[in-house]
Amino acid sequence: MNTADTRAVLTIALLAAFADGRKHEREREQIRRIAEGLAQDAAVDLPSLVQDVLLKRVDVAAAAAALSSADARQLAYEMAVGVCDADGTQSDAERAFLADLARRLGLDDGEAGAYAAQAETLASADVAGEVVETAAPTAAADTVARPARPAVDEAELDRAILNAAILNGALELLPESLSTLAIIPLQMKLVHRVGLAYGYPLDSGHVKDFLATAGVGLTSQYLEQAGRKLLGGLLGRVGGGLLGGLGKQAVSSGLSFATTWALGQVAKRYYAGGRTFSTEMLRSTYTELLQQARGMQSQYAPQIQQQARTLDVQKVMAMVRGGR
Repeated sequence: MNTADTRAVLTIALLAAFADGRKHEREREQIRRIAEGLAQDAAVDLPSLVQDVLLKRVDVAAAAAALSSADARQLAYEMAVGVCDADGTQSDAERAFLADLARRLGLDDGEAGAYAAQAETLASADVAGEVVETAAPTAAADTVARPARPAVDEAELDRAILNAAILNGALELLPESLSTLAIIPLQMKLVHRVGLAYGYPLDSGHVKDFLATAGVGLTSQYLEQAGRKLLGGLLGRVGGGLLGGLGKQAVSSGLSFATTWALGQVAKRYYAGGRTFSTEMLRSTYTELLQQARGMQSQYAPQIQQQARTLDVQKVMAMVRGGR
């Protein structure tokens, strides 16, 4: 894709991020921050692009018309679906946005519908999967006293967190946009597993609240992951293989590895401590762990690359639906 295509795809992704009109200012600020970070390595002026979207100086019709190829149009639609599904649900406004986008892009209804259905499967997967069997949590779960702390194999939990981080780092290397969308539900499953280990059977609402409190916006995280892959030439479709080979990892930030490891470790501290962290402490701990994880990524790069060689979209779908 050329620079004009990249700009148009990112414009459509940002329009999708704000399609429901319900984004909290905190999420908007995260998206602005991401644009500033991505702009360091991009030929596109992303901060200005965010402003254009927020001030309604650009629209779907113009962005769709700027795309020069069928592959670019398909990728734009896939990224928009991923943005709308990143938090696990689509509002009526988002569904209307995607339907209008597919029409303006001239996509086949069957192909667009099939992709959207796959994305919905990933985004709406039960966080528990088949990993555990537990009673459904109640709405008052956060206020109910936790039972006596179960025995926890800390080393085994650390291994599970590291393995999940390596897996998500591998997903960051795959060219398919569905693999990027799978990262968030797999992170949610990890937090669920950590919470359960310490006696907290969490539902998806609790896990999302935990991520939001730690400062991890679901929509903004997807935008950052997909944006880095797009700008680094990793996001696309080339015969089902890794686009440009695994050597392209140099242009990828290792964001998914770092975010997943940090989330797992902060969840471990939080639930082991009886959920006594304040919001400020939870966020500061997550930030510290994220920096630590970024320093670890190169150490585990060979394992991440090896994992990427064994993955495909169907395996990813199966992991999200049924646990690992």
